[in-house]
Amino acid sequence: MMIFMQAVEGTAEVVEQSPSMSFGELFMSGGWLMWPLLILGGVTIFIFVERFLAIRKASGLDMNFMNRIRDFISDGKIAAAQDLCKTTDTPIARMVEKGIERIGRPMSDVQSAIENVANLEVSKLENGLPFLATIAGGAPMLGFLGTVLGLVKAFMNLSQAGGTVDMSLLSSGMYVAMITTVAGLIVGIPAYFGYNYLVARIERLVFQMEANSIAFMDILNQPVEK
Repeated sequence: MMIFMQAVEGTAEVVEQSPSMSFGELFMSGGWLMWPLLILGGVTIFIFVERFLAIRKASGLDMNFMNRIRDFISDGKIAAAQDLCKTTDTPIARMVEKGIERIGRPMSDVQSAIENVANLEVSKLENGLPFLATIAGGAPMLGFLGTVLGLVKAFMNLSQAGGTVDMSLLSSGMYVAMITTVAGLIVGIPAYFGYNYLVARIERLVFQMEANSIAFMDILNQPVEK
């Protein structure tokens, strides 16, 4: 029992004496690959926040918008309908505005014009998402590269020491190996989930755009009340 207590006390003393590393020291221990990962992490945050705000703004539409468009077109107030679309800064409003500009042409031309605007709007909303997907896949690969480089460094240090096992020789290489792996996952995992979340939001908005496109075509197909 006495021996066990002495061992516990000795372990506690070692733990107390072991220096704790700050975040900066931990970051620098990861080697030069930590800088690209840090940049990718900042780019991930920027793209996600910027696209999230843009998609949220694009998704905001007055529920009474299409009803007002219907009333204006039924009353023959085409200019008023166009003004309403111009003051409503959303993809759906721009689609409807393009459709109103094509009133009087064949319905196929109106539908084609609306679809072209919709494709452009979706393309704008998806701006930056491919790069976010690249980060989601590339950051863990950079971390894995750091792991390989760290192991190579550790074994090179061991080889230069003549095969003598010394943890101090292995520690620098193992820091690079483990820290870069963790950093790559810290960057890659949020980028992956953020990308899929934004894609889901865009798909939901595309569904709304399709629904409003159909509603607008139904308005044009309604007989004019006299």
